[in-house]
Amino acid sequence: MARRLRVIGSTSGVGDCPTLYEDVDTGEVVVQGYAVTDPEDVAQLMHVKDDEGFVVVPRELLVRFAPKESTPVPEFVPQQRITEFINDGFEHTAWRLETRAGYLSDKQMPSYAEFLRTGDSAGEVGHPWFENVRRMVGKGKRFERVRLVDDPPTEGQRYLLACARTNVAAGEDIRCMWRSEAEAAGLAGLSDFWLFGSRTVARFHFEGERTVGMELVTDPLEVLRACQVRDAAWHHARPYAQFRAQVPSGM
Repeated sequence: MARRLRVIGSTSGVGDCPTLYEDVDTGEVVVQGYAVTDPEDVAQLMHVKDDEGFVVVPRELLVRFAPKESTPVPEFVPQQRITEFINDGFEHTAWRLETRAGYLSDKQMPSYAEFLRTGDSAGEVGHPWFENVRRMVGKGKRFERVRLVDDPPTEGQRYLLACARTNVAAGEDIRCMWRSEAEAAGLAGLSDFWLFGSRTVARFHFEGERTVGMELVTDPLEVLRACQVRDAAWHHARPYAQFRAQVPSGM
């Protein structure tokens, strides 16, 4: 059965070798590089079997793209660390993927009770979050989100659809897509994360609707994956106002 390979990274300027690939089913890494065939070079290698081959790999390729851990163990960081990134810790873009049917943190907001009573809410209008977004956007930075929405939307998703207008007014660019569209685009089974620039991922960990921790990840492979998700999701998702207009008011 053929492997299913995806590119991890390359230091070639034209997409040629050297390149690292990952087997998406096994996690094994496949290396593309120039073959080592000189008999004097091969003679220096130990325990060579007949079916083994060798390629030259630039150190830079391994430093930048090789996985650093075989079985990553989440190391949760204090919320203050994440807040520092959001407040002023990124250079250009803070990008968020939201995949959950609902969030306990939303349900604990006074505006959520308002939504349950009236079917509408502008969210926590006076929350410091919005002032920070305006401040960052004023500096030329961008806050962007893609939200996956079930069909029909859950209660928690309808709340976010209602109050996202306040986020947009503050300067956020929010886009939405149906979960079925995400699955068709190969974005199924993903979990929430922030991507700060193209350098740092803040990954969420949940128990049900409750956030139990977040970890900051700078592993080049994980960051690359997040960038690929961002690009695909941003391409397929629709601007908030356009998507909201397509959701029947009774949903």
